[in-house]
Amino acid sequence: MRPKNTTMKFNTIFCKPYLYWLLGIFIFYLALTIYISEFYITLQYIGIYANQIHWGKLLLGIIFTITIAAFVAINSVYGYLRYKEKKKVHKTGTLACVGTIGGLATGVCSSCVTSVFPLILGAFGISFTWASLPFQGLEIQALMIVILGTSLYFLMRK
Repeated sequence: MRPKNTTMKFNTIFCKPYLYWLLGIFIFYLALTIYISEFYITLQYIGIYANQIHWGKLLLGIIFTITIAAFVAINSVYGYLRYKEKKKVHKTGTLACVGTIGGLATGVCSSCVTSVFPLILGAFGISFTWASLPFQGLEIQALMIVILGTSLYFLMRK
């Protein structure tokens, strides 16, 4: 049993049973992102439109999505452990929620998805897609990585 005055080490999230939660949240978040962005449909047409795809942006979008999923899982488990220690996690929880929702809104391939945010704007008559941004939505994914990284930094700092 650990003395009450010590703080939790980050490595704790990689021990049982937290490792299972970490992997479960990671897989669930990836599956949810693929489902919401309908990337499974996009995959069917990659062979047909292979010469028209910007492979660098697609691969970077996939890497960003996997990174966001990892940060969401780590923030969730570590935030829970910090909460269990009776530490205040309200501000970092807010950052983690913003990053999670933003990551879901951009999808896997942010330039091929309509997504939630443009859909909401479309209800008000505003036509918008991530593809209209300079980097086709990759900048939003990068921002979500920064937000989730900041959240994790504040969780570890307390």
